[in-house]
Amino acid sequence: MILPIYVYGQPVLREVAKDITPEYPNLKELIQNMFETMEHADGIGLAAPQIGLSIRLVVMDLDVLSEDFPELKGFRKVFINPYIEEVDGDDITMGEGCLSLPGIGEDVTRPDVVYVTYQDENFEKHTEKVEGYLARVMQHEFDHLDGIMFIDHISPLRKQMIRSKLNKMVKGTARTHYKIKSVKAK
Repeated sequence: MILPIYVYGQPVLREVAKDITPEYPNLKELIQNMFETMEHADGIGLAAPQIGLSIRLVVMDLDVLSEDFPELKGFRKVFINPYIEEVDGDDITMGEGCLSLPGIGEDVTRPDVVYVTYQDENFEKHTEKVEGYLARVMQHEFDHLDGIMFIDHISPLRKQMIRSKLNKMVKGTARTHYKIKSVKAK
């Protein structure tokens, strides 16, 4: 089932998400719905707060980027209770966008190496060192679980320049090809 994506201004996007247990209701169905929602919106990652749930759950499908990043061929993964334990490497600046910030793309500087812990869909624990573009996507998506959006990493001047687009989202007048839920559309 395709779910509406919550956009800038929705309070859930600024909450720190809670860990979940294997008893979380309808988890397998939720994960499937998140993948379907993300794919319908042409996204590569989706965090649960973006569909209105303040829980530590992220889905990613980066296979569409495999032409530019061959190491991402077949990458489709679920991250339950993920945390970035440490960042390392060089700071790299690249453009980012977000399904919860439709029509906005900005350059964001992030470290190119992260050390993460998470559980998979079977609640098996993993600890990994992640590098390159995948490290960037993880930082972007895992930020959502801590109430952080990519625009929080841009300069105040750049943020002021996109203020009118942000206001459209809050007012519920932003346009997308996917279903969204704005503050006004309660």
